[in-house]
Amino acid sequence: MKMRAKKPLSEIDLYAPVKAVLEAQGYTVKSEIGNVDVIACRGDEPPVIVELKTGFSLKLFHQVVERLSVTDHVYMAVPYKSGRASSKALKHNLKLCRYLGVGLMTVRLPSNPMSKSAVQVHCDPKPYVPRKSKAKQIKLLKEFSKREGDPNQGGMTATTLVTAYRQDALRCLNYLHNKDAVKAAIIAKDLEIARTRNILSDNYYGWFERASRGHYRLSEKGRELSQKLN
Repeated sequence: MKMRAKKPLSEIDLYAPVKAVLEAQGYTVKSEIGNVDVIACRGDEPPVIVELKTGFSLKLFHQVVERLSVTDHVYMAVPYKSGRASSKALKHNLKLCRYLGVGLMTVRLPSNPMSKSAVQVHCDPKPYVPRKSKAKQIKLLKEFSKREGDPNQGGMTATTLVTAYRQDALRCLNYLHNKDAVKAAIIAKDLEIARTRNILSDNYYGWFERASRGHYRLSEKGRELSQKLN
């Protein structure tokens, strides 16, 4: 038996559920007034505007920002989508909505025509006041102060970045060039790197190996790199 093609999702599918939610709160709702998808009015209160879209897009964010010139009560409404990727996208876009001061609704459309749609309001429009993270600031400034010079270029990928940790590890590698095992405490004192023991024992880059308790030397990989650098 030939399967009937599934009807593509459209903004019209979102309208009825969104309208029902607003009407349940006492609003009179009308669509396509001027260039606005949905407008809802209740008494003398400022109007509520909702922009309908079948998915998140830069155009949608441009539209809701433009509507803020009309009212502070602006929402965007998109279909609810399940799955890890969709959940992650929703989380990021929700954060952006809060930053812009606009609301966000998702509409869960039923697979069974006899079932009802479900509208979830994830955030309401309100001024955004970001919480500052002192810990994140300290971490950034610590890396800034420890990194020597400016070895990277803006826009590089994480795999190619030269961090302060890598710079310290390279200093340890250069120190051990053509040397036998050396005590970690001596290396730390000579190089003035407090985390020397951790760098050697963690061996993140595979350049070092433990010769005996507290003593380290270059691994085969470390010796190969050391020869190239020196």
